[in-house]
Amino acid sequence: MKFRRTSKLLVDVPAVASGDIAFNLIVFFLVCASTQPDTGRPQMLPKSEQTQQQQQQQDEHLIVELKRNAVLVNGDPVKTNEVKARVIAKLTGKTRLEDRVVIVKSAKDVPYHNWIEVTSQIEDAGGIITLQLEEERTVDVPQ
Repeated sequence: MKFRRTSKLLVDVPAVASGDIAFNLIVFFLVCASTQPDTGRPQMLPKSEQTQQQQQQQDEHLIVELKRNAVLVNGDPVKTNEVKARVIAKLTGKTRLEDRVVIVKSAKDVPYHNWIEVTSQIEDAGGIITLQLEEERTVDVPQ
């Protein structure tokens, strides 16, 4: 004798499980992801407020300007591989750290590898690198 089934069971994936799976995957990837911080070269940035004495000291410092295809040391064009020798010559006899500051001005279109090469040569020559950033000043005109 053949019996008929009276109830048909529906087979569905539980909707609650998909949220749990997604949460577990997010936690898994966050735990497994590398959280090693990016390391770079530490830089000493100048403050934006300058006194008259600091302005005079800045005028005495060595200035290296990086352009797209040129390097200028105190306004004189220099080949990239000669920067270290020029900086050593300018910094001879300066023993205080304040006197060994080299101001680096960089154009926006300078390739990163050129910037790294020049700043590495300055550090190898014993210079302390500071970056000169563009500053906006508001001038009040008395009426």
